[in-house]
Amino acid sequence: MLALAKLSRATFYDRLKRRHRPDKYQTLKAFIKKTFHDSYETYGYRRIHIMAQRAGFKCSPNTVRRLMGQLDLSVTLYSRHVSGYHSYKGKIGTINDNLLRQQFDATEPFTVLHTDVTQVKLVDHTWGYISAIIDEASREVLTVVVSQSANKEQLHLTLDDLSKILPLGAMPIMHSDQGWQYQTREYQSHTKAMGIIPSMSRKGKCHDNAPMESFFNLLKRERLNRQPIQDLEELKTITNDYVHWFNHGRISLNKNGLTPIEYRNQAIA
Repeated sequence: MLALAKLSRATFYDRLKRRHRPDKYQTLKAFIKKTFHDSYETYGYRRIHIMAQRAGFKCSPNTVRRLMGQLDLSVTLYSRHVSGYHSYKGKIGTINDNLLRQQFDATEPFTVLHTDVTQVKLVDHTWGYISAIIDEASREVLTVVVSQSANKEQLHLTLDDLSKILPLGAMPIMHSDQGWQYQTREYQSHTKAMGIIPSMSRKGKCHDNAPMESFFNLLKRERLNRQPIQDLEELKTITNDYVHWFNHGRISLNKNGLTPIEYRNQAIA
């Protein structure tokens, strides 16, 4: 048989011996699988490699990529076309200047913030509205409020939550679009009382608030679009769970593998 296969006797027995050797990557494979699933199946080989290094594994990015291929682990983007939420109703109040002009280069936490509202279609044929504020430097989600309506009450709750964590003496710029709620006298006076300097995008220019748009895009692709969400209570639970993981567990390649909380703590220290 070896002669017919033109295979040397030594090669045959070497391959036979290899089949019975223990898999030297067994522990690493288990770690890769757990890390991949713990990340809501959003981590590619680069971020899993960073996590593996943190855990003490000696391996290269290419090794992680090869093992992920063997394990049939690949990132799936869950995109879904839905009608966008538009809060612009013309000029009904104060429109602030665009202070950022798409210069998203803040490195110090609590100096530049971004806020916006997005909507999510629910199985019970209603909509859920998510109001959030993020820190431009760390990308930390400072507050998130899920409500059945994008109204003034939701806006007040969002700002009240921010006031609880904003450091004493901080006077950040907070950038928003020209949505009606941000033009109101209540928003303008509330932010002024908190020492916040309001800034607004140009009309119809979503790229002026790109960091906020990016977070909502990640929230939907990495979590909300992966399953039907029955009602508002389930939306609240899923969103809050994701935000906690995003802040404390989701590492960022452009932040040297740090989570938002790690970046914030490191920058403040």
